[in-house]
Amino acid sequence: MARTGSNNIQAKLVLLGDMGTGKTSLVLRFVKGQFLEFQESTIGAAFFTQVLSLNEATIKFDIWDTAGQERYHSLAPMYYRGAAAAVVVYDITSMDSFERAKKWVIELQRQGEQYAKENGMVFLETSAKTTQNVNELFYEIAKRLAKKAPSRPIGMKLHRRPQETGRRMFCCS
Repeated sequence: MARTGSNNIQAKLVLLGDMGTGKTSLVLRFVKGQFLEFQESTIGAAFFTQVLSLNEATIKFDIWDTAGQERYHSLAPMYYRGAAAAVVVYDITSMDSFERAKKWVIELQRQGEQYAKENGMVFLETSAKTTQNVNELFYEIAKRLAKKAPSRPIGMKLHRRPQETGRRMFCCS
């Protein structure tokens, strides 16, 4: 996460979860306002950006939508390394997908809301199809990031120095 200006924050966000749980549908609904009844599987990962303006800051999300197929699981650390937030997605109609979601977090209990409260996490059930809690999820993450962001910009200040006169430099004579 980097502060790019006085109230501008750029944050990497990654979506994790099994194939077919709705990661791409969730991010497409948030970024483009679209829902496709039949969404092709993501290969490797897909990248999206979205900007949210809050009262206290503007958050630019760099969103990585990771593939859920087992053969891509070994690539996941490359995407979540350095992320400011991760969204673990599972299908509430599939207990198997919930069981596998436990791999993405160290200890996710059956009652996700209780676990989230105990560990300072956000628990929201979302639906890309109906738009239930899609924007709320990303706004809640943005609010939390705005509170945790460093108070000063990350970067360097460059100062222009006057050129020295009287010295000549030659190369390759």
